[in-house]
Amino acid sequence: MCRSIKTLRVGPVPATEDEIEAAALQFVRKVSGYRKPSAANEAAFEAAVQEIAASSQRLLDAVTATHPQAATR
Repeated sequence: MCRSIKTLRVGPVPATEDEIEAAALQFVRKVSGYRKPSAANEAAFEAAVQEIAASSQRLLDAVTATHPQAATR
């Protein structure tokens, strides 16, 4: 699933907010089946993107905090 989403926890530079949001958008597109949702579904679609981006940021922060050497591989 979502083969085009790049791994965000690699390299010496942390993932940017834009990279995290792009990955969240790709995930929501894949799960929902919408490339661009209808007006009726747009609010739910955008809310899902923001929730997944926030959750992804928390995950990246936690992993980096507990395994800092992994962030520089």
